[in-house]
Amino acid sequence: MGEAKRRLSAERLSPDAWAPFGWLPVADTDPRDSTFTYEFAWSDAHVNVISHTAEEIAHADGALVCDRFYRHDTHTQTLLALDVESIVAVAPAAVEFVSPADLDTVRAFVLAPLDGFALFRGTWHWGPFPVGDAPVHLWNLQGKRYAEDNICAELEPLLGTTFEISR
Repeated sequence: MGEAKRRLSAERLSPDAWAPFGWLPVADTDPRDSTFTYEFAWSDAHVNVISHTAEEIAHADGALVCDRFYRHDTHTQTLLALDVESIVAVAPAAVEFVSPADLDTVRAFVLAPLDGFALFRGTWHWGPFPVGDAPVHLWNLQGKRYAEDNICAELEPLLGTTFEISR
């Protein structure tokens, strides 16, 4: 199996760094607007506001502990951090979390309030979770039936490891 834990530093969100996982929405006057297409295989696009709290996850030595990833194969997902700094971790859709090499594909990003991103269909994601004690509220566009398409990869049973993510 893998190591008991891996350390990972979150980087600032940028279009180039985010490209393997999705895209960053741009102004409607930007030539890159509409480069990518939102996909909803079940025709169930739904917008709401969700939140995550610090209590939902473990912490270690000032880092956030990522022990699992989720993915949705029927739709893209778009999130916009509304109010506090947070961290999201991602891995490409092609990853299966079956070998230690898959862990090398994981990246983490710091989100400032009003940072937004779109995930390609199938992109693995964890969070965003707040850096501090206040919950992060997120504007969320995803499939309404996401719970029926919410695949989870638990890292400890699969590869014997977790990530400790710091900014």
